Amino acid sequence: MEQTVVLIKPDGVKKSIMGDVLSRFERVGLKLVAAKLIWVNKTMVGKHYPYDSKYLKSVGEKTLENYSKYGMDPGENLGTKDPFKIGEMVREWNMEFLSSGPVFAMLLEGPSAVMIVRKIVGHTFPSEAMPGTIRGDFSLDSAYDSNLQKRTTRNIIHASGSVKEAKFEKKLWFKRGEIYSY
Repeated sequence: MEQTVVLIKPDGVKKSIMGDVLSRFERVGLKLVAAKLIWVNKTMVGKHYPYDSKYLKSVGEKTLENYSKYGMDPGENLGTKDPFKIGEMVREWNMEFLSSGPVFAMLLEGPSAVMIVRKIVGHTFPSEAMPGTIRGDFSLDSAYDSNLQKRTTRNIIHASGSVKEAKFEKKLWFKRGEIYSY
């Protein structure tokens, strides 16, 4: 059985939609094997968003794609067009946001759990997420607004992006004694 980490971010916790979100996963047959409501500090969040040059450059390149898509000038708005430096900025925004309030952390289990959860969660940017997905139904933030305001996109939820990432995040977010087999 595959396991995957899901975090309902501070914006989702504040909207009081934790039960709605969890029920979507349970309805498709995923099993909740660990859960906790925690307020994490920036040190913990820094481990979740690692300071890794490949990761930071990738994040910066995606941000530059969004700037291009919306006809915005990253040099004017961010002071740089360097993907690595932009990735550093986005990492800082992500860390600030994830540590700004309580997070509901879950570990879900089931066949192809990572892929299924990603489908249910929807596109990273809520304005591009399909209706029926968590982000499509519960948020309306966009890359345009978040980039313009120099902040992370408020997209309700995080879901592990791969099996490898899920294994790393499982160890980061949950102790062995917090995970149940039933």
